[in-house]
Amino acid sequence: MKTILATGGAGYIGSHFVNKAKSRYKIVVVDNFREGKKNVITHKNVTYSKTDIRDRKALLKVFKKHEIDLVVHYAALASVPDSMETPEEYYRTNVKGGLNVLSAMKETGVKNIVFSSSASVYGEPESEIIKEDHPKNPTNPYGKTKLIFEGILKDYHRAYGINSVSFRYFCASGCDESKKIGEHHTPESHVIPSIIETILGKRDMFYVCGNDFQTKDGTGIRDYIHVNDLASAHLLAGEMLLSGKPTCEQFNLGINKGFSVLELISAAEKISGKKLPYQLKGRRPGDPSKLIADATKAQKFLGWKPEYTDISEIIKTAYDFKKIKK
Repeated sequence: MKTILATGGAGYIGSHFVNKAKSRYKIVVVDNFREGKKNVITHKNVTYSKTDIRDRKALLKVFKKHEIDLVVHYAALASVPDSMETPEEYYRTNVKGGLNVLSAMKETGVKNIVFSSSASVYGEPESEIIKEDHPKNPTNPYGKTKLIFEGILKDYHRAYGINSVSFRYFCASGCDESKKIGEHHTPESHVIPSIIETILGKRDMFYVCGNDFQTKDGTGIRDYIHVNDLASAHLLAGEMLLSGKPTCEQFNLGINKGFSVLELISAAEKISGKKLPYQLKGRRPGDPSKLIADATKAQKFLGWKPEYTDISEIIKTAYDFKKIKK
């Protein structure tokens, strides 16, 4: 049985990958548990190490303790507005921490990594649908750190033979239908769970950040992809890398459809049978107006296909989880 080291594997997206991969691989989760305390999965094939990727020596010890075949790198700071206020922390974690992961791989002879990148590398879109060759002009430090690390992976592939797949996620959303893992951000900043928390009375008001975008209803449009579909893509990429195929590729992951904030509100109201109290406020700094994926490349090269393509179905999985979350 091959062994995967998953950085950030107790986080929202990482835990869904661990949940899907746990019966097929041994998994060593490296996490500082800043946000992953409630997403720990108990399984004979899953081991947890409380280690921060910014701590190079501690990280290297974990690599040396286990015979790692593949790294799946989720660990990162990932809030656009927060990155605008504290960019130094984003460069320390997302770039320097990522370099620590690559350094440990290099020292222990690990040649394969799947990287959790972001559609934020594109910045303000120049076309309705975004392909991988779209210009890269990130509008915030978060997106810049992801683009920098993609560039580092290209250099490491050329110089050291480290193979990689970088996934540019659009908006990760939903929860596993088991309701055992999900989003536990504090404070919650993602749109769908914030809408749901407001509908459930866990917060007083939902704020629509910007109604003057160049979109059909003035609110921001995003491509929302279910976390289990993200997990499936990572498994397929891991299989490709473990097969020994030398590669350094970047793929979009999305459902090729966009939904505005007002459309999300309407869908959530129908699912819950309740009205959402919301107010309009100014745009968040660094937010592009529209991000919609062309994920054809991932479908062609990896044989990946998203199972969740109905926004109401995606929102319902998040709503069902939030209803039982304490």
